[in-house]
Amino acid sequence: MFDEILGWQRSMLRMVSLATEAQQVIAYRTMGFGGVWSVPSSEAVQMVYEKGPALMQSWMGASRAAMGGAAPNRVLDAWSGPLERKARSNRRRLARRGPNLPF
Repeated sequence: MFDEILGWQRSMLRMVSLATEAQQVIAYRTMGFGGVWSVPSSEAVQMVYEKGPALMQSWMGASRAAMGGAAPNRVLDAWSGPLERKARSNRRRLARRGPNLPF
C-alpha cells in the first residue's frame, strides 16, 4: 500500500517536472522570437519537427507498459519519460544561450 502511494507521488512529481520544463522552454522560445533571448534561426522549425518523434516515443512506451500489465503509475511514467527528457534537454540548451544583449 505504502509503495503504491509513493509510486503515485513520484509519478505526479514527474508530471510537475514535465510541465515546469515545458513552460520554461515556451518562455525561452517566446522571448527568443521577440528578440530578447538568443535562439538559433532554426528554432521555429525544430520545435515543430521534434514533436512527432517525442510523442510517438511517449505513446509507444505507455502502450508497451499498459499491454504488459504495468501499474497505472508505471504507464504514466512510461508516457511522461520521453517528453520530460526532451523538454529538459531543450530547456538546458536554450538556457545556455542567454539573453540577446545589444552590446
